[in-house]
Amino acid sequence: MPLTWSAHQRLWALALPMMLSNITVPLLGLVDTAIMGHLSEAYYLGAVALGSTVFTLIVWLLGFLRMATTGLTAQAWGASQGETQKRILMQGLTLALGAGLLVLLVQPVLLNTLLGWSDASAEVRQYCRDYFAIRIWSLPLALANLVMLGWLLGRQQPKVAMWQLILANLVNIALDVLFVFGFGWGVAGAALASVIADLCAFSIAAFFTAKAWRTLACPSPVLRDIMANLGQLFRLNRDIFIRSLCLQATFAFMTFKGAGLGDTTVAANAVLLNFLMLTSYALDGIAYYAEAETGAAVGRRDPAALDSTVALAFAWSAVFACLFSGGFALWGEWLSTLMTDISAVQQLANEFLPWLIAMPLLAFGSYLFDGVYIGATQGRVMRNSMLLSTVGVFFPLWWGFSDWGNHALWLAMGGFMLCRSLSLGWHFVRYRHGFVA
Repeated sequence: MPLTWSAHQRLWALALPMMLSNITVPLLGLVDTAIMGHLSEAYYLGAVALGSTVFTLIVWLLGFLRMATTGLTAQAWGASQGETQKRILMQGLTLALGAGLLVLLVQPVLLNTLLGWSDASAEVRQYCRDYFAIRIWSLPLALANLVMLGWLLGRQQPKVAMWQLILANLVNIALDVLFVFGFGWGVAGAALASVIADLCAFSIAAFFTAKAWRTLACPSPVLRDIMANLGQLFRLNRDIFIRSLCLQATFAFMTFKGAGLGDTTVAANAVLLNFLMLTSYALDGIAYYAEAETGAAVGRRDPAALDSTVALAFAWSAVFACLFSGGFALWGEWLSTLMTDISAVQQLANEFLPWLIAMPLLAFGSYLFDGVYIGATQGRVMRNSMLLSTVGVFFPLWWGFSDWGNHALWLAMGGFMLCRSLSLGWHFVRYRHGFVA
């Protein structure tokens, strides 16, 4: 493992911009939670939590658009293949547009199906519908943002991605406060703020992507080029889609089952899950470094660079996981009071705080190795690990301990994260040199 100062500098040059920008994403969720948590009833907070979960479920199910784009672009960048980089971008944008339009067409059926899995109260369900009816219209922009973000990350341009995410999320936070408290628009105001922020993010990403495109001194792809080699992209996307489907199934199950345990429970879980998202998004900054550097090492067929990349990223991920766990242990109860002034929600969130304290230590390996396998475009391995963790661990743990109520949901989530970390880590140690053969 390289311990030179230059190696650490390179990691932070790539990881720090993404950590800073990623943190704004869960901070946005925390602001939504705090704003809704300070309204008069818990069902406002529960409705936004449920509605944003449904929207996030859709976006993350289609997250293969970013992941596949990052991995393939990083390998093309490492091999200095400009035409391939352009083709990958156009293929990703084509898929994003098609997927976005398809979801818009089936949105009523989709929402009814997802809400059918929840035992939420009538108030939570109604305000969830109000939120989703507005929020869904920015989906094509959000998917295009995923592709452009993935392309820029694959080209090792994290600062561009950083400013795109930071500026868009600051717009969202400001409009949240204005629309909900200033104009009194409630749940609809939170949804409209997110739509406008997605438009802002799309504009920024499109500007910087077009600028980077012009630096590639090679012919632009025609339709025949865009349609070529789609088989590899679809296979990679299929495996990552299955992986994302399993991941979102666990979080959606936790939200929906929590809603069935009462408005207070779903609100308390929303508070804690936002802090878990804060951890995951921050640690994903290091995983993005692993994505870009792993892809470049695979493109150059350099096993030594692959080993050093993962070793360095693992060490820093472990350090930050410990810091997050320690922070939640010291200040978790205080943080809960910032999110809501509803005493019942505060008390319940504090009851389940030990699960949040343990979660960074259980999960950091899964975030890191997801990045490694995205960069190596080994979607099948990610898929298999996620299937094992979901079908073999999450649901059996919840079913076996369902009498524990909400504790069973958090136990299942902890076991799920640990299984992902161990299974991906074991596979990498045993088979990593096959990536660059």
